[in-house]
Amino acid sequence: MNQVTLVGRVGQDPELKYFESGSVKARFSLAVDRGFGQNKTTDWFNVEAWAKQAEFAGEWVKKGTMLAVFGSLENNTWTDAQGQQRESFTIRATSLQFVGSKKDNQSGGGGNNAEPAMSF
Repeated sequence: MNQVTLVGRVGQDPELKYFESGSVKARFSLAVDRGFGQNKTTDWFNVEAWAKQAEFAGEWVKKGTMLAVFGSLENNTWTDAQGQQRESFTIRATSLQFVGSKKDNQSGGGGNNAEPAMSF
């Protein structure tokens, strides 16, 4: 089973892309802390959301927002112009949910005075 749950802060405002088919995609990064004290490090994840989740992200999610992301891990491989095999991983979000208080999210640079209480 391919399920991912991450909680962290959004690294930049979501970038929305609209397609001729009417689909919409949102992309953003998520910083997730791991470890404690001197062993603490931050992992960065690329997150992609489609359809209603993408619209939700575009309207409500901002840089610094504390967010829970639920979804699956996608592995992408390709050959670059120099003939090298490349690989990247993306979290394909199926649900986004605010974590913490509105005040926490606003102090982190994100949030909105009218944040919705539900997730998609």
